[in-house]
Amino acid sequence: MRLPRSTRALPRDVRAALDLPRGDRVLATAPTRGGSHVVATARALYVPTEDGLTRVPWEQVDQASWKDGWLHVQETLGGPEHHVRLTDPGSVPETVRERVTSTVAVSHHAELPGGGGVRIAGRRPPGGGAVRWTFVFDPGLDPSDPGLRARAEQILEDLRRRTGL
Repeated sequence: MRLPRSTRALPRDVRAALDLPRGDRVLATAPTRGGSHVVATARALYVPTEDGLTRVPWEQVDQASWKDGWLHVQETLGGPEHHVRLTDPGSVPETVRERVTSTVAVSHHAELPGGGGVRIAGRRPPGGGAVRWTFVFDPGLDPSDPGLRARAEQILEDLRRRTGL
């Protein structure tokens, strides 16, 4: 099987570390200051870590930004942050933005009693599948507070009824 040009340009060790699932394909790559690569595929972002390349499915990227040569990625549900210096970003920043945005089925910010609010996001994996819901509470709010969680769950149920998701 002939590999896409963007994959052939990757160093052999990076290509081997990708271990792409069946049906996935490389969309964009960029070399990093540390000598590795960031790889954006149709289904996930691969970022270099101490353990090699870490796969972050698009629906698990809470936020991503590009600033001053750095790609910043925050995973959902309090997952790790990744900060990677790209030496030649190519189309990686645009590809990351497009792929993350494409997973958002709904995003809604609601006010909570006592001040502050919660952002409720419904994300669907590329290629389909069940919507996965996350809560991001405003700074200063305790996400483990049972009253706030219960209110957020009520808001989610109302949102699901209204959207049919």
